[in-house]
Amino acid sequence: MANQITKYKKKDGKTYYKIQAYLGMNAETGKEINVTRQGFASKKDAEMAISRLKVEFEERGYQKATYNTFQELYELWFDSAYKNTVKESTYVKTIELFENHILPAFGSRKLDKISVTYCQATVNKWCEGFTNFRVMKNYAARVFDYAITLGLLRDNPMKKITMPKRKLMIDEEKGENFYTKEELQQFLSCVKSDGLNRWYTLFRLLAFSGMRKGEALGLEWKDIDFKSGKVTISKTLARGENNTLIIQTPKTRSGMRTIALDENTLAILKEWRREQAKDFLKLGINTMKPSQPIFTTYQNEYIQLVTVTNRMKRIIQKHDLKVITTHGLRHTHCSLLFEAGVSIQEVKERLGHSDIQTTMNIYAHVTEKAREESAEKFASHVGF
Repeated sequence: MANQITKYKKKDGKTYYKIQAYLGMNAETGKEINVTRQGFASKKDAEMAISRLKVEFEERGYQKATYNTFQELYELWFDSAYKNTVKESTYVKTIELFENHILPAFGSRKLDKISVTYCQATVNKWCEGFTNFRVMKNYAARVFDYAITLGLLRDNPMKKITMPKRKLMIDEEKGENFYTKEELQQFLSCVKSDGLNRWYTLFRLLAFSGMRKGEALGLEWKDIDFKSGKVTISKTLARGENNTLIIQTPKTRSGMRTIALDENTLAILKEWRREQAKDFLKLGINTMKPSQPIFTTYQNEYIQLVTVTNRMKRIIQKHDLKVITTHGLRHTHCSLLFEAGVSIQEVKERLGHSDIQTTMNIYAHVTEKAREESAEKFASHVGF
């Protein structure tokens, strides 16, 4: 394997370099010796690291890594036991989680010196600042588990802590990440009034189908059967390595599904297809082929996922609307289905939930809201 130096960006926008170096052959096994290192601040540092590794190999032969620190073991776990078990978009998010949160806390520490007390203090700190602190704790625990598998540790200190309970902030307690029927109508009316037909079509589709954002952005015109009024969801747009956009299968197996669309949404999609074809024809681009993506940039490229998020934020701010996320439109669809009397199983299948508990959690929220409103309805009806 030839030596490779690739650059990547962390969430803070800083660029780092990763090396994959070929050192030679293992005299005992006859196999190639390839090593991976990352976190170099410049390409020159990465090149020097390759040279240093080669010199060390020539002088002393291959020295099996001892994996003294958490970071050293994390890199082995990631390359050997994790990366090939998940989709590219998943391990890209995992890298960010480690580089932004877990490695700053544990990376340079020696494995056998990381105590339960230190793990407890770290998770307590995460709990204060991040809603996903449990995910961070669980990933750190997986690295310690791998150390046990390799015989480097006897116990997992992360599994001996007491999980803290996060205190909700006032705005979090009030926040509901979905719209009522009236709020949804107001939001879509504002998008339409801005003359943003591409965005109006996308947000309408998200709200009236319950699709995930990546599922909608990965759609091609051949995925919609206008005669039967159905759309087939078989792929999703996701963020891969080096911030590239990739098409992959849906989040779960149950995510591959065919669902019905209402007549008004189908009509809006037809109108958007005509407008898309007209606009791109002026640029000499034929968008009438079946494989044409439904939603693209003005250069006819896939839309970045964050672009949709930012567009929705701007619309909400401009019109002073209730703040929800793009995923909140999926939650909105789910809530309105329950209000319309659709069964839990039907909602699960339509939204592509892999676990019915996910559907049940939303159902419980909707029914609780209905119970709270019943008292007001009674008082309003009685009138005194």
